Amino acid sequence: MPRLIGAAQTTQAEQITTFNSSGTLSTQPQTTSIEYLVVAGGGGGGSRFGGGGGAGGLLTSTTPVSGNTPYSIAIGAGGAAGAASGGPGTGGATTGTNGSNSSFAPGSGIEKTATGGGGGGAGDALDGAAGGSGGGGAGRFATSGGAGTSGQGNAGGGGSGSAVSPGGDSFRGAGGGGAGAAGSASTTTDNAANGAGGNGLPSTISGSDVTYAGGGGGAAGGTQNSQSTAASGGSGGGGTGSLGPAPSAVAGTANKGGGGGGGGFAGSNTLGGAGGSGIVIIKEPFVGSSVWDLRQVFRQVKANNWSN
Repeated sequence: MPRLIGAAQTTQAEQITTFNSSGTLSTQPQTTSIEYLVVAGGGGGGSRFGGGGGAGGLLTSTTPVSGNTPYSIAIGAGGAAGAASGGPGTGGATTGTNGSNSSFAPGSGIEKTATGGGGGGAGDALDGAAGGSGGGGAGRFATSGGAGTSGQGNAGGGGSGSAVSPGGDSFRGAGGGGAGAAGSASTTTDNAANGAGGNGLPSTISGSDVTYAGGGGGAAGGTQNSQSTAASGGSGGGGTGSLGPAPSAVAGTANKGGGGGGGGFAGSNTLGGAGGSGIVIIKEPFVGSSVWDLRQVFRQVKANNWSN
């Protein structure tokens, strides 16, 4: 008679856990690795010809973990919008605030931390800040976009310092960077691509095809504003820039890490849009075994249908 070998068969269903706020992931007993998406909070847009906020940094890959183990999750908030007064820029304009980091298992040996997006430049001549993706520069004078973090995002666009044709005191801030592309520089052309935010990146980890981490669009404005088209935010939650006084800058989309749109100017400063909060999604894979269940082995042996 053949010798009975093997152990009871073990299986584990695929499990997807989404964190829109900080919490704890408790892995299933048979989990030995996970797929993860970590997106940080987006940067806020700057005020007064403001640049768009950079998208939150985006990380996605796989990593080994232990089964039946708790791992902490931190979700980064979006950065505050640049205020219309009280800041160091022209007329008190203020740059947008950087978004906060998001992390899987912070403080552990397998920590995965995405960097918050850079705030948009402001006040005629303030540069965009570095971040997961960099914020766009302000529009009235030549400015630089903030740098992105390698492997997480892209740089913000630079402000050209050139008036939008046809003439007048009419300028546009540059776009914040996105996870998939850099923010667009501002130019003299009046269209949605002028100072647009950089596009984000798609992911199917949730079971649907969703794009995350788009940069915010730069602001348009001026005392003689000839512009009629607002700068678009990047795909993946980037906010549209302000068009003069109205419409106002749009905030980055929550739980996508989008950058906020830049705030404009029309005789007085207008504030930017806030950055969108981040997200963490964890996928634990299906686990199955090809080992025979001992009871099935016994039945096969009894029926003389088992062979080693």
